[in-house]
Amino acid sequence: MLQLPLVVTAKVDLVLVLVTLLAFWTRLRHLSYPNAVVFDEVYYGQFVSLYMKRVFFIEDSGPPLGHMILALGAYLGGFDGNFLWTRIGAEYPGNVSVWSLRLLPALCGALCVPLVYLLTLELKFSHLSALGTALLLLLENSLIVQSRFMLLESVLIFFVLLAFLSYLRFYNAPCSSWSRYSWLLLCGVSCAAAVGVKYMGVFSYLLLLGVASWHTWILIGDKTVSHLSVCLQCVCRVVCLLVVPVLLYVFWFYIHLTLLSRSGPHDQLMSSAFQASLQGGLSRITQGQPLEVAYGSQVTLRSSASQPVPCWLHSHKANYPIRYENGRGSSHQQQVTCYPFKDVNNWWIIKDPSRQDLVVDTPPRPVRHGDVIQLVHGMTSRLLNSHDVAAPMSPHAQEVSGYIDFNVSMPAQNLWRVDISNRETESEVWKTILSEVHLIHVNTSTTLKLSGVSLPDWGFRQLEVVAEKLFKAQSSSLGWTVEEHRYGTSQEQKEREAELHSPTRIDVDRKISFWAKFMELQWKMLTVKQEESEHKYSSAPLEWITMETNIAYWLHASTNAQIHMIGNPVSWGVANFSLLAYQLLAAVYLLRRRRGFKDLPDGVWVRFVCLGCVCVGGWLVNFLPFLLMDKTLFLYHYLPALMYLHLLSPALLEHVHTHLLSRGTQRRALGVCAAAVLLSIFLSYQTFCPLTYGSPELSANQLQALKWRDTWDILYRRR
Repeated sequence: MLQLPLVVTAKVDLVLVLVTLLAFWTRLRHLSYPNAVVFDEVYYGQFVSLYMKRVFFIEDSGPPLGHMILALGAYLGGFDGNFLWTRIGAEYPGNVSVWSLRLLPALCGALCVPLVYLLTLELKFSHLSALGTALLLLLENSLIVQSRFMLLESVLIFFVLLAFLSYLRFYNAPCSSWSRYSWLLLCGVSCAAAVGVKYMGVFSYLLLLGVASWHTWILIGDKTVSHLSVCLQCVCRVVCLLVVPVLLYVFWFYIHLTLLSRSGPHDQLMSSAFQASLQGGLSRITQGQPLEVAYGSQVTLRSSASQPVPCWLHSHKANYPIRYENGRGSSHQQQVTCYPFKDVNNWWIIKDPSRQDLVVDTPPRPVRHGDVIQLVHGMTSRLLNSHDVAAPMSPHAQEVSGYIDFNVSMPAQNLWRVDISNRETESEVWKTILSEVHLIHVNTSTTLKLSGVSLPDWGFRQLEVVAEKLFKAQSSSLGWTVEEHRYGTSQEQKEREAELHSPTRIDVDRKISFWAKFMELQWKMLTVKQEESEHKYSSAPLEWITMETNIAYWLHASTNAQIHMIGNPVSWGVANFSLLAYQLLAAVYLLRRRRGFKDLPDGVWVRFVCLGCVCVGGWLVNFLPFLLMDKTLFLYHYLPALMYLHLLSPALLEHVHTHLLSRGTQRRALGVCAAAVLLSIFLSYQTFCPLTYGSPELSANQLQALKWRDTWDILYRRR
């Protein structure tokens, strides 16, 4: 029987293999050096430690996927989270695998080199241009530095490049091949990952959506394609580029919230319900407490507006001064404030106005939406009161006080109506932790709220609480939540407390859904901002273009060895020149086409426009938004925009060589110039390698020679 031989044919791009190996060599060699905390590793390392201990935290500047990727590398290296990230330059102990902490960002940084090679080919440019693009990224010192440490820019750039490569693979594939939609699906996944690593990824995602929308619009106008095929293709694009990224973005948070199940230092930023869903912390304090607030309940009331520091409705044995600093008179009643610490004076008793007793009935009578109650301060027995007297710091609002009868014709006005703002029914019961209530003053129709203003020394610098007309008050400052709750005050009540708890025991884990936690966490991330402070190495976006500043990432404690975020000056200049050249060339082409002169065939013109949309458009969307941001910015924020310019330069050079130069001598001259520039880029890379890798150590004179700009901060010790 004749047996046919098994033949396997494979095409291997040796140039691609070579640049990939070089990329791994430049990014991965001596990855554990220095064995010390480098710049923002001190920042990201804290989050990695919290992941290892499964402790909840909130990051105000980015979504969780990037931190989870860093935590994955730490987990693979056996990191237990027991390292204090206290300062830059702190030595890692011997039991910490520094290599694994930095491995995943380094891998992503290395893979960016073959990705730009392939992306250049998908943009319909030659292998020579693809090689040039790969070499620009390979020899870019700033990208190497950012890739070799526990930082996120290389991860972000990797997913952005993968998204564009996948989309162009889909777009360039034959329309008859339905397998091309696997590339579109990968594009959607990559977009979700880019946004999930850093919100900066949104800019490139929107650019890609714009390109895809334009291609879809052209498809809709193509009459050679059937109506059914157009509909199916549009649906596939919507699902892969919109639905899948949204679902995956939510999924990143699902993993994040599943992993971080324990109470931590950032709990206070979240609502009481969110806190109680975490192990330890508030859940430990409130475990087994009654769910339904009843007449006679003892409660603490936390303000929903107290951010970032929580505070609770509070009173104490001190009265408002007879006259304030501006000469206004007060009621001289007992002070009511909001206190940012747990204290015995935070406890209040829910009282039925028609009865005198302050204990819970058997069975308990729950308080419902619309009920009128009184609030009795537990330590002083004063009733929460308000009246037509201006508040001490907010004269447009009413004073809130603990009522004292001075017999001066100022009757008590201490009735409050319960309004449950997040109720599901009109007869909703007031629930511990879960219900957010507005307390409406019955006599004046004002609402109890936290003004947020600190009282003077006579008020012990606590926060002012006022009563304000609802149409004047912001709804976000009106809410109050029962956080701690217990029944009754008498000995008899305490003896049967367990019986009362049993049928109404709170079970927050089943009450707060993932969607509620996701929406609350998302809102906090976007609104709660940490104080921004000027940093020695911060810079303005316009300074990035000419690399006016650098960043000292690490300095050896006793030698001149150091690592700096400094780009390759030559390739940086080439990138800026390419950006300007493309814009001028595009303007000339557009003006001439308007006058009826077509300098380029239609196919070449489309390729030129596509190059501009991806590269110039990518630079614009990743640079212009920073001009509008009021936050501390650093040179590394420019790296995603710079990556697009490195992608532009060789392709633009090929365009000029092929379509603008007709003479052989001109093309040869351009080739010689390009080779000379590439050699200069390599020499520049080699010159700054000691500051990129931290070795070899240079002398003071050598370091001084590397200070090519007076604004660069390169430190050295003279010996």
